[in-house]
Amino acid sequence: MAEIKSTMEMVMERAARIAARTDETPGSDNHEESGMRLAARFMNNEINDLGQALSEQDPAHQMGMRRGMAQTLLRNIVLPRDEMLLANSLRAMQGLLSMEQNAGDMATVCGELQQILEQYGDHKTQMKQQLEDAIRTQLEQKNGGQTALAGEPMAMNPALHPQFQTEWAKMLDSLNSQYGQALDQRKDILNQRFS
Repeated sequence: MAEIKSTMEMVMERAARIAARTDETPGSDNHEESGMRLAARFMNNEINDLGQALSEQDPAHQMGMRRGMAQTLLRNIVLPRDEMLLANSLRAMQGLLSMEQNAGDMATVCGELQQILEQYGDHKTQMKQQLEDAIRTQLEQKNGGQTALAGEPMAMNPALHPQFQTEWAKMLDSLNSQYGQALDQRKDILNQRFS
Protein backbone atom coordinates (compact mmCIF):
# COMPACT_ATOMS: atom_id res chain seq x y z
CA MET A 1 0.00 0.00 0.00
CA ALA A 2 2.90 2.37 0.73
CA GLU A 3 4.23 1.83 -2.80
CA ILE A 4 0.87 2.70 -4.30
CA LYS A 5 0.68 5.87 -2.27
CA SER A 6 4.14 7.01 -3.30
CA THR A 7 3.41 6.29 -6.96
CA MET A 8 0.12 8.13 -6.62
CA GLU A 9 1.91 11.05 -4.94
CA MET A 10 4.43 11.13 -7.79
CA VAL A 11 1.65 11.23 -10.37
CA MET A 12 -0.10 14.03 -8.47
CA GLU A 13 3.13 16.02 -8.18
CA ARG A 14 3.77 15.63 -11.90
CA ALA A 15 0.21 16.72 -12.68
CA ALA A 16 0.67 19.77 -10.45
CA ARG A 17 3.89 20.70 -12.27
CA ILE A 18 2.19 20.36 -15.67
CA ALA A 19 -0.76 22.43 -14.45
CA ALA A 20 1.61 25.11 -13.16
CA ARG A 21 3.35 25.33 -16.54
CA THR A 22 0.00 25.45 -18.35
CA ASP A 23 -1.19 28.23 -16.06
CA GLU A 24 1.85 30.36 -16.92
CA THR A 25 1.28 30.35 -20.68
CA PRO A 26 -2.35 31.51 -20.76
CA GLY A 27 -1.54 34.12 -18.14
CA SER A 28 1.16 35.70 -20.28
CA ASP A 29 -1.14 35.45 -23.30
CA ASN A 30 -3.80 37.13 -21.23
CA HIS A 31 -1.39 39.95 -20.36
CA GLU A 32 -0.50 40.33 -24.03
CA GLU A 33 -4.20 40.60 -24.85
CA SER A 34 -4.57 43.26 -22.15
CA GLY A 35 -1.67 45.12 -23.72
CA MET A 36 -3.31 44.84 -27.14
CA ARG A 37 -6.51 46.32 -25.74
CA LEU A 38 -4.59 49.20 -24.13
CA ALA A 39 -2.81 49.93 -27.41
CA ALA A 40 -6.13 49.83 -29.28
CA ARG A 41 -7.55 52.34 -26.81
CA PHE A 42 -4.49 54.51 -27.42
CA MET A 43 -4.99 54.29 -31.18
CA ASN A 44 -8.64 55.30 -30.68
CA ASN A 45 -7.49 58.36 -28.67
CA GLU A 46 -9.04 57.04 -25.46
CA ILE A 47 -5.61 57.09 -23.77
CA ASN A 48 -3.15 59.96 -24.24
CA ASP A 49 0.03 58.52 -22.71
CA LEU A 50 0.61 54.82 -23.33
CA GLY A 51 3.79 54.79 -21.22
CA GLN A 52 1.91 56.11 -18.22
CA ALA A 53 -0.92 53.60 -18.75
CA LEU A 54 1.68 50.80 -18.80
CA SER A 55 3.44 52.06 -15.67
CA GLU A 56 0.12 51.97 -13.79
CA GLN A 57 -0.15 48.20 -14.40
CA ASP A 58 1.15 45.45 -12.11
CA PRO A 59 4.94 45.25 -12.69
CA ALA A 60 4.72 41.45 -12.91
CA HIS A 61 2.38 41.78 -15.92
CA GLN A 62 4.10 44.65 -17.72
CA MET A 63 6.44 42.56 -19.88
CA GLY A 64 3.59 40.56 -21.43
CA MET A 65 1.53 43.72 -21.83
CA ARG A 66 4.43 45.47 -23.59
CA ARG A 67 4.63 42.64 -26.12
CA GLY A 68 0.91 42.88 -26.82
CA MET A 69 1.04 46.67 -27.08
CA ALA A 70 3.99 46.50 -29.47
CA GLN A 71 2.22 43.94 -31.69
CA THR A 72 -0.86 46.14 -32.00
CA LEU A 73 1.10 49.33 -32.61
CA LEU A 74 3.42 47.73 -35.18
CA ARG A 75 0.39 46.41 -37.10
CA ASN A 76 -0.84 49.99 -37.38
CA ILE A 77 2.33 51.17 -39.13
CA VAL A 78 1.51 50.69 -42.81
CA LEU A 79 2.20 52.32 -46.16
CA PRO A 80 -0.17 55.27 -46.28
CA ARG A 81 -2.74 55.15 -49.05
CA ASP A 82 -4.17 58.35 -47.59
CA GLU A 83 -3.59 60.96 -44.89
CA MET A 84 -5.60 59.02 -42.30
CA LEU A 85 -3.32 55.98 -42.57
CA LEU A 86 -0.28 58.22 -42.28
CA ALA A 87 -1.72 59.81 -39.13
CA ASN A 88 -2.44 56.34 -37.67
CA SER A 89 1.11 55.21 -38.40
CA LEU A 90 2.57 58.30 -36.76
CA ARG A 91 0.30 57.79 -33.72
CA ALA A 92 1.46 54.17 -33.44
CA MET A 93 5.11 55.29 -33.47
CA GLN A 94 4.31 57.85 -30.79
CA GLY A 95 2.86 55.02 -28.69
CA LEU A 96 5.97 52.87 -29.17
CA LEU A 97 8.20 55.70 -28.06
CA SER A 98 6.06 56.46 -25.01
CA MET A 99 6.42 52.83 -23.85
CA GLU A 100 10.20 53.13 -23.63
CA GLN A 101 12.04 55.13 -21.01
CA ASN A 102 15.38 55.16 -22.84
CA ALA A 103 14.17 55.43 -26.41
CA GLY A 104 17.36 56.67 -28.09
CA ASP A 105 17.74 53.88 -30.64
CA MET A 106 13.98 53.53 -30.97
CA ALA A 107 13.66 57.22 -31.74
CA THR A 108 16.17 56.73 -34.55
CA VAL A 109 14.27 53.76 -36.02
CA CYS A 110 10.92 55.56 -35.66
CA GLY A 111 12.45 58.59 -37.39
CA GLU A 112 13.51 56.35 -40.25
CA LEU A 113 9.99 54.88 -40.41
CA GLN A 114 8.47 58.34 -40.56
CA GLN A 115 10.86 59.33 -43.32
CA ILE A 116 9.97 56.18 -45.30
CA LEU A 117 6.24 56.87 -44.96
CA GLU A 118 6.58 60.51 -46.03
CA GLN A 119 8.89 59.66 -48.95
CA TYR A 120 6.44 56.98 -50.05
CA GLY A 121 3.63 59.52 -50.26
CA ASP A 122 5.79 62.04 -52.12
CA HIS A 123 7.17 59.43 -54.51
CA LYS A 124 3.69 58.05 -55.21
CA THR A 125 2.30 61.52 -56.01
CA GLN A 126 5.27 62.32 -58.25
CA MET A 127 5.02 59.01 -60.14
CA LYS A 128 1.28 59.43 -60.69
CA GLN A 129 1.75 62.96 -62.04
CA GLN A 130 4.50 61.83 -64.40
CA LEU A 131 2.35 58.99 -65.70
CA GLU A 132 -0.64 61.29 -66.20
CA ASP A 133 1.55 63.75 -68.12
CA ALA A 134 2.97 60.96 -70.30
CA ILE A 135 -0.48 59.56 -71.11
CA ARG A 136 -1.86 63.07 -71.77
CA THR A 137 1.01 63.80 -74.18
CA GLN A 138 0.51 60.47 -75.89
CA LEU A 139 -3.24 61.10 -76.30
CA GLU A 140 -2.66 64.61 -77.64
CA GLN A 141 -0.20 63.29 -80.21
CA LYS A 142 -2.61 60.53 -81.18
CA ASN A 143 -5.48 62.99 -81.64
CA GLY A 144 -3.27 65.37 -83.59
CA GLY A 145 -4.05 68.27 -81.28
CA GLN A 146 -7.78 68.20 -82.04
CA THR A 147 -9.69 71.06 -80.56
CA ALA A 148 -13.13 71.45 -79.14
CA LEU A 149 -15.82 73.71 -80.63
CA ALA A 150 -14.40 76.96 -79.25
CA GLY A 151 -10.91 76.28 -80.58
CA GLU A 152 -9.63 75.23 -77.13
CA PRO A 153 -7.72 72.00 -76.66
CA MET A 154 -9.89 69.08 -75.61
CA ALA A 155 -9.80 68.36 -71.91
CA MET A 156 -8.55 64.84 -71.35
CA ASN A 157 -8.39 62.98 -68.09
CA PRO A 158 -5.52 60.55 -68.55
CA ALA A 159 -6.41 58.75 -65.30
CA LEU A 160 -9.51 57.36 -67.03
CA HIS A 161 -7.56 55.85 -69.90
CA PRO A 162 -7.14 52.04 -69.75
CA GLN A 163 -3.42 52.31 -70.46
CA PHE A 164 -3.05 54.57 -67.41
CA GLN A 165 -4.80 52.03 -65.18
CA THR A 166 -2.56 49.21 -66.39
CA GLU A 167 0.68 51.17 -66.05
CA TRP A 168 -0.34 52.70 -62.71
CA ALA A 169 -1.09 49.26 -61.23
CA LYS A 170 2.40 48.05 -62.24
CA MET A 171 4.11 51.15 -60.91
CA LEU A 172 2.17 51.07 -57.64
CA ASP A 173 2.96 47.39 -57.14
CA SER A 174 6.68 48.08 -57.60
CA LEU A 175 6.56 51.11 -55.31
CA ASN A 176 4.66 49.21 -52.59
CA SER A 177 7.14 46.34 -52.77
CA GLN A 178 10.17 48.63 -52.51
CA TYR A 179 8.87 50.75 -49.64
CA GLY A 180 7.16 47.78 -47.97
CA GLN A 181 10.49 45.98 -47.62
CA ALA A 182 12.12 49.03 -46.04
CA LEU A 183 9.16 49.44 -43.69
CA ASP A 184 9.18 45.76 -42.68
CA GLN A 185 12.91 45.86 -41.91
CA ARG A 186 12.44 48.74 -39.46
CA LYS A 187 9.36 47.13 -37.92
CA ASP A 188 11.32 43.89 -37.39
CA ILE A 189 13.99 45.83 -35.52
CA LEU A 190 11.34 47.31 -33.24
CA ASN A 191 9.56 43.97 -32.83
CA GLN A 192 12.79 42.31 -31.67
CA ARG A 193 13.16 44.96 -29.01
CA PHE A 194 9.82 44.03 -27.48
CA SER A 195 10.13 40.23 -27.90
